[in-house]
Amino acid sequence: MYFIPSGQTSRKKPALKLAQALLCLCLLGFGASGWAVEIAEQPSLIQDFAADVIRSDDAQGRSFGVVDKPRATLWVFDAQGRLLDRSPVLVGQARGDVAPADIGTRPLNQVRPHEKITASGRFVTEAGRNLSGEDIVWLDYDSAMSIHRVRNVPGENRTKRLASADVADNRISYGCVNVPADFYDKHIQPMFGKRPGVIYVLPEGKTVSEVFPFATDAYRRPRNR
Repeated sequence: MYFIPSGQTSRKKPALKLAQALLCLCLLGFGASGWAVEIAEQPSLIQDFAADVIRSDDAQGRSFGVVDKPRATLWVFDAQGRLLDRSPVLVGQARGDVAPADIGTRPLNQVRPHEKITASGRFVTEAGRNLSGEDIVWLDYDSAMSIHRVRNVPGENRTKRLASADVADNRISYGCVNVPADFYDKHIQPMFGKRPGVIYVLPEGKTVSEVFPFATDAYRRPRNR
């Protein structure tokens, strides 16, 4: 039986099973005064990765986003590969690229700190709702990994963590991707909730080209810091 904590997410599958929705990582909306680096100064790796997505047609004409875990940042692109916006994020507490296979079926109190991983990979998005009826965007339903609006979690100071200049503060979640309401409403819900999009979560232990075969040789280095 799947365990679904109060306030978390659920979805019916053909077998009428419910997946556990984990307490997720947070993204804070980009604003003119809220982010120190201008969009034009985005890291070249992100520029090159987006160009490879378009060159290979890997997103198949969909809007796409790139989560850079080492920099705790989400970048959002339209279907033509134009950068629209970016946001700081809170990601999984544990470093790594592969979450336990059964992570979506366990109660939160059975998830150990080293298992709280934001999995790397290519995820086609799907609309969903939590138990309160709030809309979310699934990345991987079976592992209960989603993007949703940021929630207050007692004792975790998530808003302050997002505002901090220390990327280490952004490692707090169980593995999901949460965004502030304004960023979610402006970009996530219309681009990835109303229709399928693609979210790429870059690795931090493996090389980018190991996870994404379409990536060029420029990515043949680990993303760990």
